[in-house]
Parts: sequence; structure tokens; C-alpha cells
Amino acid sequence: MAIYLDPPLWPAHGTHFSHMVSDTSLEELHAFAAAAGIPDRAFDGDHYDVPERRIPDLVAAGAIQVEGRVLVRKLIASGLRIPARQRNKSLKVPLLNRWNTILPGHDALFLDLLDRWSEDHRHYHGCTHLLSVLESLDLLTDPAEPPRTVLLAAWFHDAVYRGIAGQDEEESARLAEERLTAAGLPEGEVAEVARLVRLTSDHRPGPGDDDGALLCDADLSVLGGEPDEYSRYVAAVRKDYAHIGDADFAAGRAAVVRRLLELEPLFHTARARELWLSAARRNLQGELA
Repeated sequence: MAIYLDPPLWPAHGTHFSHMVSDTSLEELHAFAAAAGIPDRAFDGDHYDVPERRIPDLVAAGAIQVEGRVLVRKLIASGLRIPARQRNKSLKVPLLNRWNTILPGHDALFLDLLDRWSEDHRHYHGCTHLLSVLESLDLLTDPAEPPRTVLLAAWFHDAVYRGIAGQDEEESARLAEERLTAAGLPEGEVAEVARLVRLTSDHRPGPGDDDGALLCDADLSVLGGEPDEYSRYVAAVRKDYAHIGDADFAAGRAAVVRRLLELEPLFHTARARELWLSAARRNLQGELA
């Protein structure tokens, strides 16, 4: 059992805040917070928000300081993590912090991508999906870090989204080529990001394509959620395709589900199969039935 703190990076009320979590139970977390005098109102579902000035006291009481990604991994492993798509708070700050670990100094590009992912017509293919893919990449590569090209491909893979399969991925790849070239990335790295983005149109990386497997598995991780989470995903996808009539959507969605069930393998990495394969097949078969 342990209590963890990430760096104080979250600005609010004239200071910065850290997240405080338990790797075991909310009971342990609440008990630690109460003993340290952290008020109940600081609790936010799976963590406490604690101001920077309290960190020395909390560390002296036994809390362990770790990097933000380490804290997220500890929380996910504990089973206490509330998925990003269930949160109502703005995701701008957590996404900005992740962006600054891969392409610091390119705030204008970050804001452009954030605007794209925040478009009003997006319901599933929005910021919560982006953050979920990034978190899934963390899980798949732990304890290592995901390759930068894979992370950038995650940021761009639905940057253009109009609900037109194939065309959206191609336009997103072209956007990556244009914007990352302008940002000064090496030609080979730009080409690799664009290649990975195009892979998300059919989720069929070739043999030995480890980076393609990572991105495709992370993009499909939602398939392996709990039944209620999967139901929310399907409902959000329906809203994304609100411009299509019910009969046409039902036929198209059934075809997508059948294609996913026919993918062999559905997940390409051993870790993804361990985490999501059984639940994904259950969810897909249940939807088709």
C-alpha cells in the first residue's frame, strides 16, 4: 500500500496543484488525507487535488513523489482510475502537459490540434478519445515510454474527422505531414508519423511493425471496456454519425463490427491481448447479436 503524488503542474487559485492517489484503495486514500488535514472537497473521484505548499508535509507523512505518468499507471493498475471519458472537467491541461513531453515549444500546433479534437460535432472522436489512446499507449509500453512518432501519430490520427472512413485518416496523415514539416521535424520522422496515422484506417499493421501494432491496439482499446463503458462508446459513435439515417447506420455499424470480429489478430501486442481481448470479443459479439 502506498500514497503517490505527481508534480504540482495544475494551475488554479494562484498556485499549482498535485494529484494524490492510492495504489490500493480509496479507504486508504481517504484515511491518509484526513490524517493530513486535506478537506473532503479536494477529492475528485479517484484522487485528491492538493496545493503545492502541502507537498513537504505530505511527503513527510509518507507520500511518495513520482512523475505524472507513473502516477497514472499506478492508478490504472489499482483499478481505481475513472476513465477520461467519464470526466466533465476540461482536458486542456492534462493534454498540454503530455504535448510538452513530446513537442515542447510548439504551442500554436497544440492549440490547433486541441481545437480540432474539440469540434462540436465530435462525441466519441474527441479529446476524451485522444487522452484514452495516450493512456493506453502508456499501459502497453510500461515501464518504457512510447516512441515519439507513435505519440505524435496518436495526436494526429483523428485530427481531421468528418465521419468519412478512409478519407478522414488520409487527410489527417496529410495534415501531419504539413504541420510537422513546418515544425522542423526530420523528414523520416514526419513520414513515419503519417504512415502510422494511415494505419488506423484498417488497423492491420504488417508483421514486425511494432510501432504500428502499438498505435492500432491503443486506438481499439475501447473495445475491451466494461459493458457500461462499451455501451457509452457505441452511443457516442452513433452521435458522431448523426448525419446518417438509422437504417443505414445500423447496416454500416454491423459491417464494422463484423470486420473487427474477423480481424486476426484483433490486438497485435501480447499486453493488449491480455488487457482487452476477452472483453472486446464479448462486447462485439453482444453488439452484433
